[in-house]
Amino acid sequence: MIPRTAPAGPAQALADALAAEYAAIWAYGVIGVHLADAARSAARAAEAAHRSRRDALILQLSESGGQVPADRAGYALPYPVTDRASALKLAVEIEERTAGHWRATLPHTTGTDRNRALTALTDCAVRATRWRRTAGVTPITVPFPGRPD
Repeated sequence: MIPRTAPAGPAQALADALAAEYAAIWAYGVIGVHLADAARSAARAAEAAHRSRRDALILQLSESGGQVPADRAGYALPYPVTDRASALKLAVEIEERTAGHWRATLPHTTGTDRNRALTALTDCAVRATRWRRTAGVTPITVPFPGRPD
């Protein structure tokens, strides 16, 4: 997955968040094949949300003349995903990591960009909570979403 580093400014912070969105989209391809029924539908919806955010970021960075990082052909998973339990664990982790990237953008952004980052952080935190509930993980919430451990 994508490690978090300190962004150099607003454009770099958004580019880092875009890289996290790429990784989330890729991960949901792995996650979805191990889920069924409502959980699979939730994975599809999560992937669609990350794709929408990715598309908006690419457009914004392109229009502003910022650097648009390229997507990778693949990403290293933190552990093997072989069944429902490991897929749900990865879904929680990918949302937490993506939330962390969005949280890291907050101090570097203002106005619309800051609102976008806060909305993305909130969306990821809510999805992580839903995945924890689906997986039967307690507690289902964390005190500060996106905060590094």
